[in-house]
Formats: sequence, C-alpha cells, structure tokens
Amino acid sequence: MVIGYITYGSWLAKQWGVDASRETPAITQGDGVDYVAAPPSVLMGHHFSSIAGAGPISGPVQASVFGWLPVFLWCVIGGIFFGGVHDFGTLFASVRHGGKSIGEVIGGSMGRRTKRLFIVFALLVLVLVIASFVNVVAGTFMTADDSGVSVLTTDPNGQQTTAMVSILFIVLAIMYGLLTNKVGMETGPAIIIGVIGIVVSIIIGMNVGVAFGRTTWIYLIGVYISVASLIPVWIMLLPRDYLSSFLLYAMMGVAIIGIVFSALAGTAPFQIPMFTGWSSKIGNLFPTLFITVACGACSGFHSLVSTGTSSKQLDNESHAKPIGYGAMLVESALGVISLIAVGMVFDKYIAGGFGSPAEAFASGIGIMFGREDSAIYKSIYSLLTLTVSAFALTSLDTGTRLGRFMVSELFLNEGEKTYKDATGIRRVLADPIVGTAFMVVVGCTLGGLSLSQIWALFGAANQLLAGIALMAVAAWLGDIGKNNKMFYLPMAFMLIATLTSLIMTILNKVKGLSAGTLDGPMWGHYFQLAFAVAMVVLAIILVIEGIGTFRKQAINRETSNVEKA
Repeated sequence: MVIGYITYGSWLAKQWGVDASRETPAITQGDGVDYVAAPPSVLMGHHFSSIAGAGPISGPVQASVFGWLPVFLWCVIGGIFFGGVHDFGTLFASVRHGGKSIGEVIGGSMGRRTKRLFIVFALLVLVLVIASFVNVVAGTFMTADDSGVSVLTTDPNGQQTTAMVSILFIVLAIMYGLLTNKVGMETGPAIIIGVIGIVVSIIIGMNVGVAFGRTTWIYLIGVYISVASLIPVWIMLLPRDYLSSFLLYAMMGVAIIGIVFSALAGTAPFQIPMFTGWSSKIGNLFPTLFITVACGACSGFHSLVSTGTSSKQLDNESHAKPIGYGAMLVESALGVISLIAVGMVFDKYIAGGFGSPAEAFASGIGIMFGREDSAIYKSIYSLLTLTVSAFALTSLDTGTRLGRFMVSELFLNEGEKTYKDATGIRRVLADPIVGTAFMVVVGCTLGGLSLSQIWALFGAANQLLAGIALMAVAAWLGDIGKNNKMFYLPMAFMLIATLTSLIMTILNKVKGLSAGTLDGPMWGHYFQLAFAVAMVVLAIILVIEGIGTFRKQAINRETSNVEKA
C-alpha cells in the first residue's frame, strides 16, 4: 500500500494535472459555513473519520467466511486500483467543479437530465445510510425501555458508557472549534487540550453513564443531526471528526502492536483457512465478497464525502492525494488488520459467539495481549468496542449534510449558486432547512424500523454508487482531454458486481413472495424489492448515458486526429 501510494498515486496526480498553484474552492468561495479552508491534518481527520466509521471493520470480518486470501487480496488490490482511484478522482473532480457534488461533475459532461437522475440515485443511497446508522446508534445507545425515565448511573454498562462518551465528544468538539477558530489558539496546544479532553471523556464515561429508551434516542439523534447539518463546519463537524480520528489512529496502533507481539511470541493462533470455497452462508464469492468488504476496498459513500464536505475544505490541490488516495489506503490497511483480528477468534465467530463484527474485532485484538479473563484483555476489549461504537455518529451527521447539499443542487438551475438565487417553489425546495428536514424525517422514520430490512440493500446500493461515480469522473476527464483509462476496469467491475447482486435480490424476492416462503414482516420484503428495482432502473439509465458520452468522446478524438493528420 505504501508502494502504491508513492508510485501509482503520484502517477495519477500527474496524469490528471493536479496543480498546487491553483486556488481551491475553500479559498475562492470561502463563506465560513460550508466552504472553510482547513489545515491538512484537520481535514484528514474529518475525511478519514467520515469514510471509515465501522465499515472497514465490519466488512472484512463478515467476508472472512470465504477465507483470508480473497479478503486480503481484495483489500490490497481494491484499495490501490479501485477505491484509491475512486476517492482521489472524485475529490479532485469536485475541487475542479467549485466544490460541488458528483452530480455537478456528471452534469458538465453528460447533461442536466443525467445530473438530476444521479442526484436522485445518490439521495436514495444517503437515505439508506442515515436510516442504517440511526438504527445502529439508537440500538447501541439504548439502555432503557421507551416507557422508562432517563437516568444517570454511576455504575454504567457498555451501552451507557458509549452513549455518555459520544455526548461528551460533541461538547469537546464545540470547545475545540471555538478555541481554534475564535480564540485563535495554535493547533499544537489545541491538540494537547483535545487529547486530554478525550481521555477525560472516556474516564467520565467509564464511571457515569446515561440511559434513554430507543425511541427517545431516535428523536435526540434527529435533533442532533439536524443542527449539525446546518451550523458552520468549524463549530463541530471538523473538530469532532478530527478529535475522533485520534481514537481511530490509537486503535490501529494498539492493533498493530498486538499483531507484531502475538506473531513473534506465538501466543495466538490464526484460525481462518486460506480459502473456504466459492460459496458461504452469506452468499457466493462473486458478487458477495466485493459487496461485503465495501469500505475496506471501495465504497460509493466515499465519493459523497469527497465531493460533499472534503472538497469544500481542501486548502491546496496537492493535498488531494494524501487525503483522497492516502486515506483510502489507510482504511484498506485497517481492513487487513480487522481480518487478522477475527483470525484470532474465527472459530468462535463462525459459531455465532459474538453479537457483532465489532465485538469479534475487539476480542481478536484483546486476545493478542492476554487471556480472556485477564485485566489487559478486558481493558483493550472495552476501549476498542467503545471506539468503534463512537464512530457511528460521524457518518450520520456527515451523511445528513451531504443530503442537504444534494437536495439543494437538485432544484437549482445552471448559474444559481444558492437557494437565494432561485425563484418560486424551487427557492423553497432548495432551502437548506427543507433539505435537512427531508433527510432527517425520512432517515429517522426508516431508522426506527428493522435494520435487517435496510442493511440488506445498503451494501449493493453503496457499491453501485461507486461504479457510477467512477464513470462520472472518467467522463469528465475524457471531456477535458486527460487520461481516463485507469477508470475503465474498476468502473465496469463495480457496475457488473453490484447490478448482479441487485438483480439476484429482485429474483429472490419475487420468488419468495410468490411462494410465500419469506420470514418477517412482508412490508420489508416489498420495500427491498421496490428499492432494488428503482436502483437498477436508475443505474441502467445512467450507464446508457455514460456509454453514449464515451462514444461521443471517442468520435471527437478520431475526428481531431484526422484533422491533425
């Protein structure tokens, strides 16, 4: 991965024409709310925290049922040649389009109709993102039934600790943002205060917890992400993600120390077979592996983060490579670490001995340091579980903000920069408050339902978005005469894999509904069927438009070559 970053990453930057002397939208359009030039280290923290979350842990752990070799190869090859190209390319394309979303990139090369179709497609994915994480966060924080009264407890369990630390992190982030942006404190001293604040937050959370019911948490989360979506990024989004990234870096550091220690000492056997076969309990290797690993190799959600928030805070084009390409490779490395971690407890994981992939990950790292009944194991297990859980909120408020941007773009005409430039009903619909309300209401409503009915679609929809985002950047680079051939294979592969997965879902649902053999609430199966059909139809239309664009570009190149000759 390091070799890939130094060689392939640098080659990509040269091929695309990354220019350090060119001003970025954060400079030319700075507004102190969404467009804010951030120091590279701070933006890296936001970007990495937003694209990572629990994704590179859950995906590789679940995919480990195919054996370690397929997962390892996909994390490495996918990270360097698929995900890295995807993240770097979408970030760079957005910067060159005024910090706008990938929909604007598509609009410039494929037309206004295609742009709006893509935005609708991306909003469907974001609704699933918000619904999924609302459900996960509410379930993780839930410590009392809905009829109970909220309480503070001085003997907190894991859920109460996670909830309290997450709340304290929000307060700490606001304090950090005020210190660095209003008081003018230098980054160095602020980081020291921030790290001390993280330690204090964890200590408090370990001793004082907060308890609410699931429904109450859903309402509170809805209020939180509504506010987080509308306030300036420097108040909470950037500082919270930056401070949270220290937890993620620390988690990776502890994991690497454990891996090296246990490998040299031979204290923990690696239990995953190299290859278990082409099929498993979660599906066939193709396309299931490439859908399941997701963030550990390539994820469409990354394109929304790159073009929604990160591109608006990039202070220099030269930083697009470390933040776009580099963060993806670090995430792939975390995917490999997760694979090694579950390898320590694979027999127990495959037997259903853990409640979630995050628990298997934490247990695998903990057992590298000591037996399950040892104090060091229990400490590491608790801290790692807490770290993974605390990251769920980063994807939530980032996703809501991205949705707010895209709802506005959907109703703005060419030349209109904000909702204030629009007229009539479009001015109302493009208002940030309306976009935020739509994402929160729909996302939280779905988030209050069964997670299994939502999550089953999210993986394929997310990866399908990656394929379309790759197509969008390739079309734009072709339009401006830059080399775009490195996009063709990743684009085609991701589109084929994800469309195959969605079509299989449609066929299975139709068959199951006809035979009456499906378990659970019927609404969930009909919801999945309708959603999958909508995604496939939209994707096919977008792919047809993309093929047409590539053909026109090829014809124009041939005509130009003939004229030159």
